[in-house]
Amino acid sequence: MAKSDKIYLCQKCGAEHLRWSGKCEACGEWDCLAVATKSIPATSRGSSGRVVKPMILAKASGFTDRRISTGINELDQVLGSGIVPGSVILLGGEPGIGKSTLLLQTGCSGQVPTTLYVSGEESAGQIEMRAQRLGVSIENLNFLSEMNIDNIVATIRDTKPALVIIDSIQTVLSNEISSVVGSVTQVREAAYKLIELAKSLNIPIIIAGHVTKEGNVAGPKTLEHLVDVVLYLEGDRYHSFRILRAVKNRFGSTNEVGVFEMRDQGLVEVKNPAGLFLVERQVEAPGSVVTATLEGNRSFLVEVQGLTDRTVFGYPKRTASGYDVNRLQLLLAVLTKRADLKLHDRDVYLNIVGGFKIKEPAVDLAVCLSVASSFLNKNLDSKMIVLGEVGLAGEVRAVSQVIKRINEAQKLGFTKVILPKVKDKPTCKNCEIIMVDTVKEAINKVF
Repeated sequence: MAKSDKIYLCQKCGAEHLRWSGKCEACGEWDCLAVATKSIPATSRGSSGRVVKPMILAKASGFTDRRISTGINELDQVLGSGIVPGSVILLGGEPGIGKSTLLLQTGCSGQVPTTLYVSGEESAGQIEMRAQRLGVSIENLNFLSEMNIDNIVATIRDTKPALVIIDSIQTVLSNEISSVVGSVTQVREAAYKLIELAKSLNIPIIIAGHVTKEGNVAGPKTLEHLVDVVLYLEGDRYHSFRILRAVKNRFGSTNEVGVFEMRDQGLVEVKNPAGLFLVERQVEAPGSVVTATLEGNRSFLVEVQGLTDRTVFGYPKRTASGYDVNRLQLLLAVLTKRADLKLHDRDVYLNIVGGFKIKEPAVDLAVCLSVASSFLNKNLDSKMIVLGEVGLAGEVRAVSQVIKRINEAQKLGFTKVILPKVKDKPTCKNCEIIMVDTVKEAINKVF
C-alpha cells in the first residue's frame, strides 16, 4: 500500500523540494513553491513487475511513413513533408503572433478528414467568426470548449478524430493536481496524458504553448523534451512577416524554415522569400548595407541599417533591433581599435529591416560597414552585398555556403560581393568579387 508525503514544486521550473523555502534553488525565483502530493511506495524492496516480451525490431512490420498533409506547403516543409501519425507537436510563439490563426487554417485546410479543435480560451462563436474572416471551411472541424484534461481525453477516445488541436496547453487542467491553471504541474500532467493518448491511438496532436518573456515555452522545460516536434512562430507582431522554424524534429530536419505574411485572410505562404525584406529600400542612404543570411536551407537578403550620432551624455548609447546588442558592442570595439573609427563619443543604432532577427556571425562585416558608412556619411554601392565574420583582431573570417548566398543575390540584380579572402576564390559570372583580409581593408576598398 502506498503512503502520501508532501513535497514542494516550483511553479516556474518544476523542481521538487522536500521543504518550503522562499527561493527556488534551481531557478532562483522567489515565492514560487507550492505544496504537491507525492505517492511513495510503502515497500521498495522485493517488488517485482511482470515480464514484457520485447519486440525484435528487424522483424517488425506494418509501419509505413504515411504522413498527413496539412494543406499548407510551408508548414509541411518545416515538419518534413507532413505530420506523422501519433506524433505530438508543440507550437510556441508570443501572444498575437498568429499561433491560433495557423492552427485554425491547418484544421480547416480540407486535407484532414476530421479535426477536433479544443480551446479553453475561446467559444464556438469566436472560432466561427475567425473562420469566416479567414475564409476557410469548417465542414470537417469539430469544436470542443473544455478545460478538463480527463474530459478531453475521453472525448478523443470516443470520437477518434484524424487530428487534434489543443489551444492552448496553459488553459488545460487536471482535478488530480491541486494547483492553479497554467502552473508547471498542471501543464506537465496534461502533456503526459496527451502524449500517452497520441501514442496509444496513433492520433497526431498539435499543442499551442505561450512563450515567456525569456523566449521559452511557458511551463516546464521538460515539455519540449517530451514532445516529438517543437515549432516556433517568430516575427515582430507589428510587421507582417512571420518565420516558422523547427528547433526539434524527430521525423525530419531542423534546417527548414517556413515564411508567411500576415494578411486579412490569415497567414499567407511566401513562395520566394529571398528578397522579401528589401522592399521599400532607399538605395541612396548612408548606413544601408545588404547582406545574405541563411535560415535553415534558405538564403534571405536583408538590409542592415546603421546610424551614428554624437552623444549628448557622458556614456554613448548602443541600441540594436533584430541583432544581439552585445555582439554590436564587440564589433564597435573592433572598429574603434582596429579601423581607427572614433566611436567613443557616438551613439550607435542598428536595425535589421522588416522585423527579421539575425543570429549568425556571417553578417558581422555588414554591420561594421553600415556603422562606418553612417559615421563617414558616405553611401555604399546599392548593388553590393557584404559577407564575413569579424574577429577581435579585426580579421575577416570565412562563412558557410557562399555560393548559395551569391546565387540568391544575383537573382535579385546584385553585381558586387565583398567576401573574406580564402584559398579557393568562388567563381561567379556577371558578378564582381572583392576579397578582404581585415575590416580596415574592407572600409578602404568600399569607400
